[in-house]
Amino acid sequence: MKIKIYSIIAFFLVSLSVSAQIDRSKMPEPGPAPQVKLGEAKKFKLKNGLTVIMVENHKLPRVSASLTIDNPPKTEGDKAGLASMMGSLIGRGTPNITKDAFNERVDFLGANVSFGSSFAFASSLTKYFPEILGLMADGIKNSQFTQEEFDKEKKVTLDNLKSNEKSVTAAARRVERVLTYGKDHPFGEFTSKESVENITLADVKNEYQTFYRPNNAYLIITGDFNYKKTKKLVKSLFKDWEKGTIPTQEIPEVKEVENTEINFVNMPNAVQSEVSVINPVKLTLGDDDYFPALLANEILGGGGTARLFMNLREDKGYTYGSYSSISQSRLASRFRASASVRNMVTDSSVVEIMKEVNKIRFKKVSAEELENAKQAYIGNFVISSQNARTAANYALNREIYDLPDDFYETYLAKINAVTIDDVQNAAIKYFRGDKARIFITGKGIDVLKNLEKTDYPIRYFDKYGNPTEKPEMTLPIPDGMNASDVVDMYYDAIGGKDKIATVKSVMMVSKGKVQGIDITSTDKMMAPNKMSKVISGMGRVFSKIVFDGEGGYQEAQGRKIDFQPNQIAEMKAMSLPFTDEAYKAGKLDRIEPIDGNTAYVIKFNDTEIFYDTKTMLKVKEVKTTKLPNGKTVQTPTTYGDYKEVNGIKFPYAIGQKMGPMSLNFTITEIKINEGVSDEDFK
Repeated sequence: MKIKIYSIIAFFLVSLSVSAQIDRSKMPEPGPAPQVKLGEAKKFKLKNGLTVIMVENHKLPRVSASLTIDNPPKTEGDKAGLASMMGSLIGRGTPNITKDAFNERVDFLGANVSFGSSFAFASSLTKYFPEILGLMADGIKNSQFTQEEFDKEKKVTLDNLKSNEKSVTAAARRVERVLTYGKDHPFGEFTSKESVENITLADVKNEYQTFYRPNNAYLIITGDFNYKKTKKLVKSLFKDWEKGTIPTQEIPEVKEVENTEINFVNMPNAVQSEVSVINPVKLTLGDDDYFPALLANEILGGGGTARLFMNLREDKGYTYGSYSSISQSRLASRFRASASVRNMVTDSSVVEIMKEVNKIRFKKVSAEELENAKQAYIGNFVISSQNARTAANYALNREIYDLPDDFYETYLAKINAVTIDDVQNAAIKYFRGDKARIFITGKGIDVLKNLEKTDYPIRYFDKYGNPTEKPEMTLPIPDGMNASDVVDMYYDAIGGKDKIATVKSVMMVSKGKVQGIDITSTDKMMAPNKMSKVISGMGRVFSKIVFDGEGGYQEAQGRKIDFQPNQIAEMKAMSLPFTDEAYKAGKLDRIEPIDGNTAYVIKFNDTEIFYDTKTMLKVKEVKTTKLPNGKTVQTPTTYGDYKEVNGIKFPYAIGQKMGPMSLNFTITEIKINEGVSDEDFK
């Protein structure tokens, strides 16, 4: 027994010694990249140009066939949407089988067959695959287009467009493409009601006959099949698919903006803003910096642990999610960082997204971030590589992009080889925070005021990407409503006219800080128009304003200045202790957004008064003063934190901004009909 105990103790001490030699403050060195063996892809080509790629996988008794037609992109002009409509009509009957018989047979066999403008797909159990591939081939080669089916599809297309007319998301994505690529670019063109109405059945037939050809087509077959038998089947089914002459177009070059700018689309029905930062990139699968670009994007906005998500969702709570993406293409591609955010934080979201985009460009990522991004990509790659269809798609990519034969076999090694410097260089090159379009689609009246405070110029566009003017920043005033109505509603909100009528005098004491100095403001008011205001601190009076109903003065630093006739007239016109009675003679000018809400705005002489449209409480006044040099200066005063005193609500938080100086006062005492006498106005 002792021997066993000593053995256990010895083992424990050895283990402790070994553990002590491990530095757990350092991340372990990554092991070698896993070796991924892809299924063998066999390839042959028919005389008509169709390239066939086949990958066997006998794990399940299923086979799938996927056709890709890799024609050069093209624009469709005033018939945009033609190719899409043609693709929707393929497979709706051939000379050999009706539409209904086709669908019934596919359903009976538990299979799946679908078609599109540049693809076709079929899958089934192995024993039914020859028949299913035959049905697919028949649809590819011999589709018929009837007026009845065309009219149905045209109506569906128009109905879909109509249902998206007020969609903020649809408008945002459309304008993003139009302005990023241009309307005369295949990626920037969009389908409209007018373009669909221009399309005829003859156009659809011509599109099919011209472009749905095997010249640039690839057929990928994966699953549980016999290679020799299936190759023979493919040849018999597709050898008579006639090749054609595929027209080509000269595609305009995609250009970036000279400097970062905001492109704003006003959608009055928007309850949140669609925000995206986009710049075009030239990135193609197989480029030297392709893998660094992927990892840079993964760190910035690739998922729920990336920087954008952690900032805008987890830290700020602006959105349910914020992400980024970078696409690759032989023609044109783009970088995009985006979020759907609440209206009132639209400007803040722009600031945070741009901060993250620029941060990854100019500050190197951490070793931990890079390693986590690598592991995420490696894990996804290894899992997807188990799928035979993935292996076939990799073979297709090798053909289309002219990649080395070992591109995917060395994929993981290439990811592991990416360095921190590589990531930063890719971010600088592809995440153009200095030459990006900041797309914002939202409710202008709610968000533009704060967006105008950012450092970016704003250009305005309609929901189709056409330049337009800045939207109106006010809402329509209800018919028949005037300034007197607004003031009466304000009276009701603070306690009612009867209560207000009993108030003959008010004394208010408030405290605040000015340049770090504690100050006290004592305000006294007596009906109909007497007032005094004393600002004191540090044991002395800083300033004093007094009006006794007939005349008054302002005193500061021992200097007393009497009111001028125009000032006396202005003070006499005031109605105290509630100044709002005089505002009934003003003009109800507009309704405008303020701090996420809306307010009625009354213009009275040189002052604008704001009343919240929901609470009807007064929230702000802005006084405009003309200086001797002819310039004007605005002094805003804000009101908040209303509390009841003797059944009447008073604002207990009052703020005033004078140039760069902000003065914030908190009411500490209010007395109604006491503490005020005529002596206070001498």
